[in-house]
Amino acid sequence: MAIPDQPFRRAAYACDPAVSRGRLFPEPASATRTQFQRDRDRIIHSTAFRRLAHKTQVFVPLDGDHFRTRLTHTIEVGQIARALARALALDEDLAEAVALAHDLGHTPFGHAGERALKACMTDFGGFDHNAQALRVVTLLERRYARYDGLDLTYETLEGIAKHNGPLTGPKARRPLSPYVAEFDAAFPLHLSTHAGAEAQAAAIADDIAYDAHDIDDGLRAGLFELDDIASVPFIGALLEEIRELYGPLDRSRVIHELGRRVITRFVEDVIAEARARLAMAAPKSADDIRRAGAPVVGFSPAMAEADRGIKAFLFPKMYRHAKVVGVWDRAAHVISRLFPVFLGDPALMPPEWASLASARRNEARALLVADYIAGMTDRYALGEYRRLFGETVELR
Repeated sequence: MAIPDQPFRRAAYACDPAVSRGRLFPEPASATRTQFQRDRDRIIHSTAFRRLAHKTQVFVPLDGDHFRTRLTHTIEVGQIARALARALALDEDLAEAVALAHDLGHTPFGHAGERALKACMTDFGGFDHNAQALRVVTLLERRYARYDGLDLTYETLEGIAKHNGPLTGPKARRPLSPYVAEFDAAFPLHLSTHAGAEAQAAAIADDIAYDAHDIDDGLRAGLFELDDIASVPFIGALLEEIRELYGPLDRSRVIHELGRRVITRFVEDVIAEARARLAMAAPKSADDIRRAGAPVVGFSPAMAEADRGIKAFLFPKMYRHAKVVGVWDRAAHVISRLFPVFLGDPALMPPEWASLASARRNEARALLVADYIAGMTDRYALGEYRRLFGETVELR
């Protein structure tokens, strides 16, 4: 599907930075940037964003500098989100801001670290990386003179909190985090509705990026081969297309050609499907998008099936591969041992954390310990483990 170049014209259903619902701590308008551009810039300059460079995406137990980290994944999601927003006449800066912030709450060691920290927090209110991302941008970043957090706009905050859908009401898919409920009481995010279309674009961009780069990383790591993943009909058809166009190619070129086609097909499908849904819904405002009752940005049924097929292949072949699982188990062990030690003796944390945690008890202290651990990079967590236990955990 050809997507012609057009001069930018924000659609009536897009979020408009000129009429943003504002910030918790109001600020004068910038002379050079829109509200959403300021949000994006604050996220990029945050400490939590820089830490993503040293956090695992999908842990690949091999030496190499070319596998994705949380940062490179986040940049890819931001690029895809902008492409979708541009084609759908949405606000590109808002879509990018939500995309760049969506993983700020992730722990070290990828999903293995999150599962371990969630288990540690079972008796203390639980742990969820989406809620933690909101906590990072509204509380844990301490950079500005007047407030904690980044003081992002309503539209960016609702996108971070609700990019996967409503958090309360019949369409909620998970229990509401206590912190999200607490923040919502101070700055209502209307948790029973969907987020704006820009946040929906960021959410589907995350799915697209995952599929494309996990295939790429899995192939480059040798966890499976091209002939294996050709069993997924959608992928098999793309590989046949590459063979017909170019004949025999080096394996690395085939992998790259496959990856770019996966992204292109998914992006083109989402644009066509979103345009069809928007034409049917005929929204006249961003609030119409929020009240639509279902996402307006998503895959067509056929592409949703392709997405399920890719994930069904990757789960046993990559995420449950013996080499990956062995590394994840050792990484989870690091988190599982760090948490009770810091909970029992907060003085073992850096002074600024120790003073806060020592003044608290029970759930409040556990939450601070979780904040500290979730903010660690992989290598910092390994260093803390080595400092406290005198052991080196090998994750290669």
